[in-house]
Amino acid sequence: MPVSIRDVAQRAGVSVGTVSNVLNRPDEVSADSVDRVSRAIEELGYVRNDAARKLRAGISTTVGFVVLDGQNPFYNDVVRGAEDEATRHGIAILYGNTDEDHGREKLYLDLFEEQQVRGLLIAPYGDVTARLQRLRARGIAAVLVDRFSGDGRFSSVSVDSVIGGRLATDHLIESGRRRIAFVGGPFDIRQVNDRLAGARAAAENASARVEVEVVATAAMTVEEGAAAGTRILARPRRDWPDALFAANDLLALGLLQSLVVDGRVQVPDDIAIIGFDDIPFAAAAAVPLSSIRQPSRMIGRTALRIVLEEAADPDSIARQTVFQPELIVRASTRPR
Repeated sequence: MPVSIRDVAQRAGVSVGTVSNVLNRPDEVSADSVDRVSRAIEELGYVRNDAARKLRAGISTTVGFVVLDGQNPFYNDVVRGAEDEATRHGIAILYGNTDEDHGREKLYLDLFEEQQVRGLLIAPYGDVTARLQRLRARGIAAVLVDRFSGDGRFSSVSVDSVIGGRLATDHLIESGRRRIAFVGGPFDIRQVNDRLAGARAAAENASARVEVEVVATAAMTVEEGAAAGTRILARPRRDWPDALFAANDLLALGLLQSLVVDGRVQVPDDIAIIGFDDIPFAAAAAVPLSSIRQPSRMIGRTALRIVLEEAADPDSIARQTVFQPELIVRASTRPR
């Protein structure tokens, strides 16, 4: 059984209140009592339960983090960034993966509300505004991650996905591509819509005629990317696009896999591929993938700092932190 504060008091021959004072207000206790309690703590190996103490005081030592896709290394890096910052503040991260499922998202939000976490970080699937307002009413601060707060009700930390979509498509156009397929979905995910909007804006502003078609996927996974690639290659060759812009790198890796296995396509000579996120696997692919880089760890660190600040000051004004994406060019989009 773990050693309790009562055990320490009994060994030291003092009251429980005296032990508590030694631990929390030693300047109010006699030197003799401090010495006796300190010896008892050492002899018994007592370890203070700081988390329980803070919980009794109404201060949670945990922050919940709900992510959209736990298989995506991008979100793993975002969580790592949040954990790095949390460690500096003595905070633990409770993590939940919704896997792009509304039911799982609700389950984690219910759990973190019951746990009375100090704050919540969430990369949402769909609209969670009403639920976050409920959490705020219960004293739980919430910050959107990888999602811009359009109405400004909540703080958010994100990358400009519209600009990212334009960067990717402008690069493909400059590389000589004119028939571009945007591969992504589901469109309940705001980032997918934003990246497609950026692609269309780039095509509209191009000096040459550029077509952007949409190849929808049910999820943002390698498997869905491979399936999309198979559907594209099932068309007559004259109907193939000459470039693929994937809404994330997992989709791009699946597309690349399907094209390489098929054997009829040379990447990038026949079809160029660019992804989004610049996860570590992008550079290590059979044909190194061009991508749009997001500062993943910085996103996590920044979001954690903001949620702790808002937990300490519930009247603080919501802020929107938007990082700029960066184009990373590799072999998969070599110019013609």
